Amino acid sequence: MTVRVVVVDDETLVRAGFRVLLESEEDLQVVGEAADGTQAVRVIREQRPDVALMDIRMPGLNGIEAIRALLGGPSPVPVHVLVLTTFDLDEYVFEALRAGAAGFLLKDTPPARLIDAVRVIATGESLLSPGVTRKLIETYVRRPGYPGPVTRTLDGVTGRERDVLGLIARGLSNHEIAAELYLTVGTVKTHVSHLLTKLGARDRAQLVIAAYESGLAGPARR
Repeated sequence: MTVRVVVVDDETLVRAGFRVLLESEEDLQVVGEAADGTQAVRVIREQRPDVALMDIRMPGLNGIEAIRALLGGPSPVPVHVLVLTTFDLDEYVFEALRAGAAGFLLKDTPPARLIDAVRVIATGESLLSPGVTRKLIETYVRRPGYPGPVTRTLDGVTGRERDVLGLIARGLSNHEIAAELYLTVGTVKTHVSHLLTKLGARDRAQLVIAAYESGLAGPARR
């Protein structure tokens, strides 16, 4: 299956670079480009791509506002948004995920990982880079009202599910987790589904937070 992509960035050379990179792969096709959020909404509504690579800081309508316009309201567009930015500041991470972005990578991500991320996002799986995941959690635990470490139990979570949760907290995709634990991708997806249900989490980002709150990963162990 060919994955259809729209590239959104206010820099012409950046868009051209992404187009060349993506179209070097037989299963990826760039079907449109946009230089700002307003153009992005129009092009994506017209082209109906599988994935949109979305910059955040752009003139006029920014990336987060564009995501809200596309995914919210009475007629949302069925597109998976992968946010790409040079900024890993917490407010952008939180707001992009709240708006409905399926993934978040920095622009200095290695080309091979970006290509893999597009394929992962196209399947409907969410994805956060390890660096962004760490920033997300570090910001979360510094927020006023954060109750402190080990505030959540993992009662009912099996040993293998704990292994999967720990790797999710490190920012690994289902395919990467499968390789790490010598499991099939289908089995990993089943574990993730069980974790979402057992921990009352809406998405992968909330699973990451659960891992930190339980002491399974990161700052909660300090």
